[in-house]
Amino acid sequence: MSELEFVIDVVEEQLVRGNLRWLANFSEIHKDYPVGDVVFPLYALGSLQEKGFFLSKIFSALVTPRYKIHLLLYTQQDFDPKLIRKLILACKSKFGAEDWIFLGLVQSQAFQKDTKKAIADTADKNVGIAAYSLKSKETVTSENVLGKGLAKQLKLTEAKFEAFDLPNYLKSFTVTLLFIVLFQIFLSLYGFLQAMHPLVFLIAIMVSLVAGYRLYKTRYHMTLFMDSVGFKLWEGKTAKEGKWANFSDVTIYVTPKRETCLRLHSKNGTFDLPLSRTGLSRKDAYSMIKRLIKKE
Repeated sequence: MSELEFVIDVVEEQLVRGNLRWLANFSEIHKDYPVGDVVFPLYALGSLQEKGFFLSKIFSALVTPRYKIHLLLYTQQDFDPKLIRKLILACKSKFGAEDWIFLGLVQSQAFQKDTKKAIADTADKNVGIAAYSLKSKETVTSENVLGKGLAKQLKLTEAKFEAFDLPNYLKSFTVTLLFIVLFQIFLSLYGFLQAMHPLVFLIAIMVSLVAGYRLYKTRYHMTLFMDSVGFKLWEGKTAKEGKWANFSDVTIYVTPKRETCLRLHSKNGTFDLPLSRTGLSRKDAYSMIKRLIKKE
């Protein structure tokens, strides 16, 4: 799997998870989307209309502009000014005159000087461009609000996965509450009978909700970061990492607790990446990691 293909998967994951909602509320995602004679690997359609609470919807309907937002991703070994102009013109002829167009461009090679100038000098205020070079790690944007906003929100080389793990939060909450209750009992045995008052117990529950969450975040919460080179898995404040090149295969593994993991195999043993605890889709994650391990 090439780095350019990984970038497409990363952006698709961000769109599905709603991580780009500060740009727009994207509701439709297309792959290999044709615009004129150009085929974009990834295209998302959205708007600025809110989809939250009732009052937010009313405010959005009355105040927020109703034009559409288009996010398109294009990858290439090396961009040139002619290709950039072609992409912009294709999008302008396809979409409405007042629509916003976000163009994410990713290339393998370092930027040429004329390419950087063509991107920065984009004149249309309704077209924002953010371009990234995998080789030089450099980002170039159009000098307008849309371009700078896109560069700020769009993460092109790293995917982040995390999910709220209710069983482990309940464990943290229970442990915290137990300690507080034991302390209350200890105080009551020494004459502080008010420590067992129902109101005090209610306060103990509220404190446990907050303190339990803090314990959960520092000890149990899992966050997985992935890029085309490897991964880093955080469990609370403990981190483990690895490189795809060190593994030879990946399989689906079910633990004795009936938790599903992706088991990475190497000559030095195995390593399990949890699925539900990090919010990973079994099918998509398996396919993505399989390609990363088998890449040449």
